[in-house]
Amino acid sequence: MKAFFRNIHLYLSLAAGLVIVVACFTGAVLVFEDELQHAFNKERYFVQPQPQQLPIEVLVKNLKQAVTLAKINSVKIYANTSRTVEISYSEKKPNSDQKNNSAIVDKRKKENSNNTTKKAQQDGTKIIAFVNPYTGNIVELYNYKNSFFFTMMSLHRWLLSGDVGKLIVGISTLLFLFILITGLILWWPKTKAIFKQRLNIKFAAGWKRINHDLHIVLGFYTAIFLFIFAFTALAWSFQWFNDGIYTVTNSTKEQPKPPISSYDTLNNKLVKVDSVYRLAKATIQEAQYYTIQLPKDSVGVFTVQVLTKTALHETATDSYYFNQYSGNLLNSVKFADKNLGQRVRATFKPIHLSSIFGLPSKIIGFIVCLLGVSFPITGTIMWLNRIKKKK
Repeated sequence: MKAFFRNIHLYLSLAAGLVIVVACFTGAVLVFEDELQHAFNKERYFVQPQPQQLPIEVLVKNLKQAVTLAKINSVKIYANTSRTVEISYSEKKPNSDQKNNSAIVDKRKKENSNNTTKKAQQDGTKIIAFVNPYTGNIVELYNYKNSFFFTMMSLHRWLLSGDVGKLIVGISTLLFLFILITGLILWWPKTKAIFKQRLNIKFAAGWKRINHDLHIVLGFYTAIFLFIFAFTALAWSFQWFNDGIYTVTNSTKEQPKPPISSYDTLNNKLVKVDSVYRLAKATIQEAQYYTIQLPKDSVGVFTVQVLTKTALHETATDSYYFNQYSGNLLNSVKFADKNLGQRVRATFKPIHLSSIFGLPSKIIGFIVCLLGVSFPITGTIMWLNRIKKKK
């Protein structure tokens, strides 16, 4: 019977091995994306705190002066006073008669400031402006699609090949689950003596035995983690898997529609972003950050996404909706009040990224991903050695 499972394990590994190597390697890189970004780009994320911050309206105004075609989408303010303010915007392609008037950042502002503003693509994609909240200077215009980590993420999710790559990754992930299951079946020992042997690597043995143990022993220790990573990855590959989450939990995936801002003929002035920020801070005081999404039209609302200090994980945000004319709080949707399916689906990301328990789980995820890179290699060596032995 084990010969049957060995063949399944072998042929599935040969079919999906290369994709598994790429996914595990890029996964290891992405585990510490935030930490690496903060370490190598400190000036982008951190500033020297000063006694008084400028109004958010001033920061937005400075950005619009620097990027004439900017459409502001949201403003993210951290409770940490040493963090820059992140203003998300999109920039439409200029018409032919506007091209000469749409410089992203004025050269004189570049020369006269100490920041390093980067040119962002005018392709309508979302760009983040990192702004010093004390001076109003634009530290950097950052387009994630032009970054190293976006390339890693694209390799990880769709092999830089769009929908075709996404399908290949999805199928390989499914195969990986069967590879892990059959691997555990093959690992399972018949006696206690063999059980003890399969828990230790015999470094004093020859290289073939060491290679065998690296595959078998480390494969056993990492199997449960790799299975969790592969299982949660299916949520980004297949819609049927997402639908299944809500079916199993007997939940609906539709989010409640946000309220609308009723127009007041007596008070038709729009509420300023600073006022919404003050209202949000007064409503939710213990927060890690506030992300204020601007109204999209005349009946839209200010949507404030809040990650509280007691949040279970990074995606456990609460939403608050404010009338764009009166500033009144119209409604709120807390993460704890969402249905089971929505909470489970939101938890997939921090589990898959190994950030669910902070630094300890990230270290585990990093090590497991690196070992995941090695298993197709050590397995292929075992297969080649077996072929040579038969000859």
